[in-house]
Amino acid sequence: MPLYLLPFAHLDLAAWDACVAAAEPAVPYAQSVWLQATARRWDAVVEVEPGSGRYLSVLPLPAKRRPWGRESFQPPFTQQLGLLTTIGSRHRDLAEYLALATGRYARQYLQANSGNLLPTAPPDFHLAWRQTYCLPLEASYETLHKGYAADYRRRLRLNQQLEQPLQVTETHSADGLLRLFRKHKGGEVASLKPRHYRQLEQLISNLQELGQVRILEVLAPSSGELLAGALFVVTPRVIIYLFAAASPAGKKAAAPLLLLDYLIQDYAATPGLVLDFEGGMIPSIARFFANFGARPVPYAALTLTRQPWYLLWKR
Repeated sequence: MPLYLLPFAHLDLAAWDACVAAAEPAVPYAQSVWLQATARRWDAVVEVEPGSGRYLSVLPLPAKRRPWGRESFQPPFTQQLGLLTTIGSRHRDLAEYLALATGRYARQYLQANSGNLLPTAPPDFHLAWRQTYCLPLEASYETLHKGYAADYRRRLRLNQQLEQPLQVTETHSADGLLRLFRKHKGGEVASLKPRHYRQLEQLISNLQELGQVRILEVLAPSSGELLAGALFVVTPRVIIYLFAAASPAGKKAAAPLLLLDYLIQDYAATPGLVLDFEGGMIPSIARFFANFGARPVPYAALTLTRQPWYLLWKR
């Protein structure tokens, strides 16, 4: 089956989403509504089935113009992309797709997905490994709960013994969660600019239209103050812990722990479903995820930098 490097204007988004939905592993970040919110437009290397026009595999390449030329990049709020293949695909080597695309870009950076096996870096690329933490949810809640760290089980038990235990509630608005993040975390995350919040709001709206969003909150029983919130993207094969925030009082009361335990209870005993905690490069955060019984899952980050012809004299 032939491979084509296509600009965004030539992509069939219905065929794109059908390929993404059928691909293994599941990569919800590659859905067209996700990329439209976070990157707006993207190029792609696509394997097209002759006759039917079906996409058998896709490599999304979000791109933008820079003074030094076109650059492919990893969009915000998008942990993994990389090569997505379906059963009918004849091409499964990521390097083959990259070779077709690299001549078009002065620079490239992409975070592949956990299914892209890369024993060595593709030609001209630098390879680094990143990791996320994942928890399969096919076991019963009782079994998953036993896999928590002893301190987590104790804190959940102590909350239930309170005269007014903290409770998890569900909401359809992310406004409170975003305000909480801006107040208690936004200043620490200098990379998040106003445009990133606009992208996140558009992403949430797009995913809500697909019924893929759950927003959970923990409120203080007496005051109704928002102590912690979390936004999960729920798809048939993977749940992504996309965005969360907690106040100092919420952290002290273990509210983030309650949010994740609530979600795990809801989806326990679901065959084939995985909770992706979407993080793990910061040791303290990795420990938090591992304490739920989650295990590290690696994925590749690939970088290519080419100088434009008018800077080659600097060598």
